[in-house]
Amino acid sequence: MSTERSRPASQPASTPTTRPPTTRPGETGSTGPDGETRRGRRERERARDRSKARTYAPRRRSFLERHRGEILGLVALAAIVLAGGFVVVQANSKTYACTTLTEPAPAATPLANGSPGPLGQVQPDMGRGHILSPEFQRYTSCPPASGIHYAPPGGPITARYYGPDDATVPQGWIHNLEHGGLVILYSCDKGACDDATQQQLQDLFKTFPNSPVCNIPRGNVGPVIARFEEMKTPIAALLWGRVLFQQKLDPQQILDFFNTQAELKNPEPQCVQPTPSPVPGESTAPIESAAPTETAVPDTSAAPASPAASPSTEPSVSPAASPGPS
Repeated sequence: MSTERSRPASQPASTPTTRPPTTRPGETGSTGPDGETRRGRRERERARDRSKARTYAPRRRSFLERHRGEILGLVALAAIVLAGGFVVVQANSKTYACTTLTEPAPAATPLANGSPGPLGQVQPDMGRGHILSPEFQRYTSCPPASGIHYAPPGGPITARYYGPDDATVPQGWIHNLEHGGLVILYSCDKGACDDATQQQLQDLFKTFPNSPVCNIPRGNVGPVIARFEEMKTPIAALLWGRVLFQQKLDPQQILDFFNTQAELKNPEPQCVQPTPSPVPGESTAPIESAAPTETAVPDTSAAPASPAASPSTEPSVSPAASPGPS
């Protein structure tokens, strides 16, 4: 009997040899038609997947990137605060400065003829040029009774009483002086802002008379009553080129100062100026030729007579008298 006939009928003629799995521990490789594990493809796919994961994974952003919105908001807020601060500083900063403060002169001594000297003291002329508001200006002496000042609309300013919190600058009210107005200044730092003094100043404005030469009513070019700290006394009354200092408000003395000295030296008269009668101790020269610096010493030289005057053998100097209204 042959060997082949002894095999069981159910046994196949030949049994294919099965190769052992070629996957490594922990790997699940795929197998081909012959049952052999395909090596490399799965690993390459996984490696590619890992590479893609690394490529497209979100990068950790920096601190500036994460908080860019907040930082930009803070920068914008800081810019607004700085701009606002600059505006406040500019608004509160002075547009003028003083090199020196005028020293109050001693009381005027009587003249040789026994008459009192003129009220107030002369301040050196500081010019009368015009600038535009709010241009800065430095004054040699303060309070300035002359000097460069604002052209309209910066000056002249409205003639009225200005309270302690109302802002005025010399560049404005010097233009009032140029037109013959009176300026009354008071210092809060030196005690002139008490209720009694402030009430007196308001009453003085309400009852202020017309100007002595041009008969200009109050409220036109004067008086201006305002706060000013750059001076050595609590009160100062100003006419062009002349200052009357007071340690305590004396309304009557200010009225006397205005009635005897106003509209005599201001560079821009508001009416046709008559030939002035001399004030005790003042030069008798016409207004147009008046020097910017005055003196309390009597001038013994005779001034030219007015062109309208008829020849006379009498001296051309008339008796001292206050200028009358036109």
